[in-house]
Amino acid sequence: MARGWESKSVEEQQSQAQQQTISQDEKDALKRQNAEKMRKIQGLKLNRARIREQIERSTNDRYKELLGRELEHLEQELKQLEG
Repeated sequence: MARGWESKSVEEQQSQAQQQTISQDEKDALKRQNAEKMRKIQGLKLNRARIREQIERSTNDRYKELLGRELEHLEQELKQLEG
């Protein structure tokens, strides 16, 4: 009878170890997702700064309008990611 309890205890320990491994894998996946999201946000912010600079330097009204629409699109993407 002692062996039966002992084997169940080992079984429980193995099950718990497996669950902890899964939890660690899930944590790692979340870290990767967060890092990817932060890189995307940083890229969008850099593009936004570049477009703003181009708008300031441009003398062509049609080009400014095009850049303005692109800037609006970037702002929407940033709101979705940061929101």
